[in-house]
Order: sequence, then structure tokens, then C-alpha cells
Amino acid sequence: MSANSAERPPFLEVVLVKGGRTKIRYPAELVADDGTRIAVRAPWSGEGVRDFGFVRFEPGDVFTEYYWRDRWYAVKEVRDAAGALKGWYCDITRPATLSGAELVVEDLDLDLWRSADGTDVLRLDEDEFAESGLARSDPEAAAAAVAALDELEVLATVAGGLESLLA
Repeated sequence: MSANSAERPPFLEVVLVKGGRTKIRYPAELVADDGTRIAVRAPWSGEGVRDFGFVRFEPGDVFTEYYWRDRWYAVKEVRDAAGALKGWYCDITRPATLSGAELVVEDLDLDLWRSADGTDVLRLDEDEFAESGLARSDPEAAAAAVAALDELEVLATVAGGLESLLA
């Protein structure tokens, strides 16, 4: 379905689920929906500043987020209030589902960060993923999650790799 369809509202509610519970929900502007990939844009929805050490998310930051119905990840392009690219934050997730105006994504703990200049590519939260028990409770999902992280890491280390997913 196209984002131009009269059936799709101009704003969606993004619902991030983790461990069976809603972790966060926030409104986002629907940018595009080609039937496979959904793109939304939203301001930083966290409280205040979140400093990860390698990047700071803060009020005024804008996230253009790409979700797939058939892939095990989401890619979020992060820009500051002036529009300068900070980098890409990638969540490993089950494929996204869209029902009405609600975009639901299940976070599987693994993440990847790539800085704007490409010098930093970081695999994140592998300890949380191991502790989640997904490998025992759903080995197929765990394998898909690890494969998705590996795929994103390769794309993040190639010039234009992540960007090619977003074109």
C-alpha cells in the first residue's frame, strides 16, 4: 500500500515492544509505505538527553526510521536539530506489523551503531541478547536476529551500504 493511499493516516503510532511489554510508544509522521518498507519521521521521544558515550540523543534530534515487514531489523537515521547527520542506529527486531495507525515492532535486544563518518561501527547489547533467553525459547528467531546483525554490520562497513537500504 502506498503512503498516498486515502486509507493510510498521515501519522502513525510507533509501538516498541520488548520482552512482551510496551517499552515506548510515540507518534511519527508517515513518510512512505511501499508495502514492504515503512518509513516514518519523529523527533527524539526520550526524556531529556541520553548519552551513550558514542552518541548523544537529545531534544531537537530527528529520527527517520525505516521498518520492514520482511526483515529482522529497523534502521534509524539520526540528525541533530540543524539537520547534520549524527549516524544510524539499527535495532534488531522481528519484522514490523502495521495495523491501522499502529506500527508495532518487537525489539530483540541487539543493536548496531554507525557514526556519520563511518569510523565507528559498534555492535551493542549482545550481553542483553544472551541474557534474554531467546536462543533457548525461540532458536529460529535468535538465529534470524544474529544473521540480521551480521548483515547490518557488513553493510555499515561498506561505503553507501546502509544508505542503499534507505534509497
